[in-house]
Amino acid sequence: MAEHGTDEPSSSTGSPDGEGRDSGDRLLLHQRLAVRELIDTEASYLHMLQLCASDIRSRLQQLPQGDLDVLFSNIDDVIEVNSRFLHDLQETASREDEQVHSIGNLFLEFQEELERVYKVYCASYDQALLLVETYRKEPELQREIQGIIEAVVPQAGPSGLSFLLVIPLQRITKYPLLLQKILENTDPDASAYPVLQRAASALQDVNTNINEYKRRKEVASKYTKVGQLTLRERLARINTHTLSKKTTRLSQLLKQEAGLVPRTEDKEFDYLEERLHWVSLCVTETKNNVAVYLANLEAFLHFRPQESELDIPGGPVVQYCSLMGDLQLQAFPDFKQRLEGLVWQPLCSLAKALSGPQNLVKKRLDKLLDFERVEEKLLEVGSVTYEEQEARHTYQALNSLLVAELPQLNQLAMRWLGQILHTFVDLQRDLAKQVLQRAEGSLAQLPHHHLSQPAFRKLVEDVLGQTGHQLRSFQENFEKVLPPPTIQPLLPGAERQVQALLSRYGPEKLYQVTSNISGAGTLDLTLLRGQIVALLQNKDTKGNSSRWLVDTGGHRGYVPAGKLELYRVIPGQEEVKEQVQPPKDSHHLTPEPSPAPVPSVPTVTQVVAAYPFMARSSHEVSLQAGQLVTVLEAQDKKGNPEWSLVEVNGQRGYVPSSFLARAPSPAPWGWSLPS
Repeated sequence: MAEHGTDEPSSSTGSPDGEGRDSGDRLLLHQRLAVRELIDTEASYLHMLQLCASDIRSRLQQLPQGDLDVLFSNIDDVIEVNSRFLHDLQETASREDEQVHSIGNLFLEFQEELERVYKVYCASYDQALLLVETYRKEPELQREIQGIIEAVVPQAGPSGLSFLLVIPLQRITKYPLLLQKILENTDPDASAYPVLQRAASALQDVNTNINEYKRRKEVASKYTKVGQLTLRERLARINTHTLSKKTTRLSQLLKQEAGLVPRTEDKEFDYLEERLHWVSLCVTETKNNVAVYLANLEAFLHFRPQESELDIPGGPVVQYCSLMGDLQLQAFPDFKQRLEGLVWQPLCSLAKALSGPQNLVKKRLDKLLDFERVEEKLLEVGSVTYEEQEARHTYQALNSLLVAELPQLNQLAMRWLGQILHTFVDLQRDLAKQVLQRAEGSLAQLPHHHLSQPAFRKLVEDVLGQTGHQLRSFQENFEKVLPPPTIQPLLPGAERQVQALLSRYGPEKLYQVTSNISGAGTLDLTLLRGQIVALLQNKDTKGNSSRWLVDTGGHRGYVPAGKLELYRVIPGQEEVKEQVQPPKDSHHLTPEPSPAPVPSVPTVTQVVAAYPFMARSSHEVSLQAGQLVTVLEAQDKKGNPEWSLVEVNGQRGYVPSSFLARAPSPAPWGWSLPS
């Protein structure tokens, strides 16, 4: 009995309760090992990232800064996020009973930040590998890079840069596995179990989203590169397949314009596209204005009156010459240099940065047409080919990328442009301050320096008012001798086309193009100034009233409404045509000889251009309203007085005689500051 009694405890250890305790202990042990592996590997990983960012990147100075930016991408952001993540991981060790629960919550807390930084790094990884391949083609450079890496990270081995660059990708994909390992060694009844499940699922979603983002970026990169191809490269890409695709897209677009098939509406994207359009327009206009400003500044710097012999005695002239010489040698050149570096170059960079997204927006339209066609087939047939399914996925990826990133792009571009404009204003302010400081001694020589500011303002207002009155008097005298209003001459051979449009649409629908139009879109028209069109609709398919649908008599398309004005059909159209029709003879570009009144403009006379005129050939010369013109011959070579040979700014050519007017000869006038 004693022996049997002593066997009781040993038999109890083999009971189900004892085995359960042993199993729970093993589970807890493996769980702690998995947690330790997570924390230890995270510390080693972060140390490796810091070596890459500090030691290795700082020693690769033989590489261009642009290459370093591509190779290491946003590694600083990754280090910042993972440093905080590791710190919080290590803090969980102080709460041993709740450590696993805290780790699950920690991953859920860092989910968005991890996705944000790693998707940028992973998206640029392929481009970094391409750079690594180019370095391998230069043995000397490759040896230098390999030597630096082996000195810092010996375990990198012959893989070198490739070994280091892939580490962040391996780490983000390993998080779900480490969490799964902890989950497998956690009791399903424990309170931490559902939290770990959510964390593992969240990190799996992070990897899925990163892969999708990477795929979208690859699609965007592909079509951005296509937008940068030269004309010859584009022509080389044309084949039967591409022609077939473009024909199908055009057919789909025409069906939509005709209302035969519905158009896919995406109000969110349409709003973002319009914002991008206006941002790009603002950048382009600002860039053009700054270019003109720089050109004028360059011309101003070349104009140096202080170096000329000024036949004006006195001290103020000497002071003026000294001041201008000083400003043109230092202040103005410095201003120009700063303007180019701080305003012009950033503007060019911004315009270049916006060209890629603009190409993607244009490409999205092509892909949208493919998507709509595939959707129609899917509804009719119920199945599509692999290529058609890929076209659907391409559109969805491109559209998702644009909708996700255009808001941030528009915001950053406007902020960038605003900063450039602020810089421009600051440069102007600095220049004015420098000029005033240098001219401080000369200001005392001005005749009105003793006046107070209100008195000087009153003086200037009185002088300007007097001068304005003189200008109005000159204008009134000038308008008295202006010829009656006339129309812009029609383009050669346009009379029959105008008559056809007139008979088809009526005079109230005819409009004349006021300036040359270059069509940028698929359905936009390219028209010349003076061309006559018929209005079909005063808005486009999106309801935009600034784009009108017109008919040229041969083509239909959209043009900016602001470049059209109503064409006034004057009774006796034949007389008007004889008055303004350009010559049919391409050699002389003058009308046929016809009975005409006595020339209204005498030969070799100084007159004024009453209206602007755009030259359409080398035999004609352009005019601006109010421009002084010298009439050499008041008729063309065939004696037709409706065209005059003139000289403008050293250029000779024919212009319509009806566009010229004698300049009035008012009493001499001018203005001067009272003493």
